[in-house]
Amino acid sequence: MTTPLTAAPLTAISHITHGFFTREGGVSSGIYASLNCGLGSDDDKGAVSENRTRVASAMGVSATHLLTVHQIHSPDVVHVTDTWTPETAPKADAMVTDRTGIALGVLAADCTPVLFADTQKKIIGAAHAGWKGAFTGVLEATIDAMVKLGATRANIVAAIGPCISRNAYEVGPEFRDRFLDASADNAQWFTPSAREDHFMFDLTAYAAARLETAGIGTVTRLNTCTYADESKFFSYRRTTHRGEPDYGRQMSVIALKQTAP
Repeated sequence: MTTPLTAAPLTAISHITHGFFTREGGVSSGIYASLNCGLGSDDDKGAVSENRTRVASAMGVSATHLLTVHQIHSPDVVHVTDTWTPETAPKADAMVTDRTGIALGVLAADCTPVLFADTQKKIIGAAHAGWKGAFTGVLEATIDAMVKLGATRANIVAAIGPCISRNAYEVGPEFRDRFLDASADNAQWFTPSAREDHFMFDLTAYAAARLETAGIGTVTRLNTCTYADESKFFSYRRTTHRGEPDYGRQMSVIALKQTAP
C-alpha cells in the first residue's frame, strides 16, 4: 500500500492534499525496491511509471496530472498552468500553481523536499532543495512565486520532508568555506566530524532557517533521515558509500483538491 508521511500544518489546510512518499508500496525490485519514482534512474521504466501512477492515485489525480520537473539543483521556479510529459518537463527545481487537479511532485534521495501552501488562498508550491538549491535561493524563489500568484507571505506553510540528517552528512573544508564566505552566521550549521578538517552539515536546519528568514507563517520539519532508515528511504549517500551502481528516488507531492461540480 502506498501510504505517505504527512505534516500536521499542511493536513490542517482543507483545500489541499499532500504526502511525503517513502520507498514502500511500489513494484520496483532490487536496489530500486519498491516505490522508485525517479525516471532518471536506470530502473525499468514500466515499473517507475506504475509507481508514479500509484502516487498520483493516492493524491487523487490522474497519472498525467502528476508533474515533476527535470531537476538541476537550481533556484529556478516554474509557474504551472498546464500539464506536460516527462519528455517535455522544464528544467527547474520548484513549481507553483493555483490550478486544481494538478499535483506538484519533487524527487529526492537525501536532498530536502519542501511543500508549500497558503492557508487561505488556493496557491501551492513544491521545491527540491539540495545544498546548492538552498544556498542559491530556491526556497525564497518559490515563496516569491507564490506571492506573485496572490499568496500572502504570513499565510504560507512550508513543510520540510525526509532528507539526510546532520549525523550522516559529512563535508570537507571547501564546502564549509563556501558557506562562510557567504555569511559568517552559516558557521552554526556545521560541527566538527571525527575526521580532521571535516564537518557535519545540518541541511534541514539550514533550509528551515532560510524559510523562517523569508518571513512565512509556519515552518515545520518531519526530522526524518533518509540515510539512516534504509527500509523507508532511498539515499544517494548511502548508495555511494556502498559502491552501488544507482539509486531510487522518493517523491513528495502536493495538490489542490478538486471541488465537486
